[in-house]
Amino acid sequence: MKVDYAAIGHRVKDRRRALHRTQEWLAEQIHVSVGYISQIERGVTRVNLDTLAEIADCLDCGLEELVTGVSSGSENYLKGELSRTLERMNAKQRSMLLEMAELILNF
Repeated sequence: MKVDYAAIGHRVKDRRRALHRTQEWLAEQIHVSVGYISQIERGVTRVNLDTLAEIADCLDCGLEELVTGVSSGSENYLKGELSRTLERMNAKQRSMLLEMAELILNF
């Protein structure tokens, strides 16, 4: 899998702006230069996982949201997890899960 640093940078920038925060603020929070934040946001540098995790924490979002664009609480993420779980189940387990889901819906 190829890492799309430009997309990650774009997500960092979008999230930061949504919170009405400046590059200066973010740089201060994680103890890096404003220039480095700018490079991350433009996708011209390979941000390491530790730094990206710090950024996610400061921007009050999950690391997965910055990397993939999908939040772990989002509908798409949940559907994907359900699909992957179903793929690992045998026919009997799927049937049991369907029965449980129908019970929940009728509750």
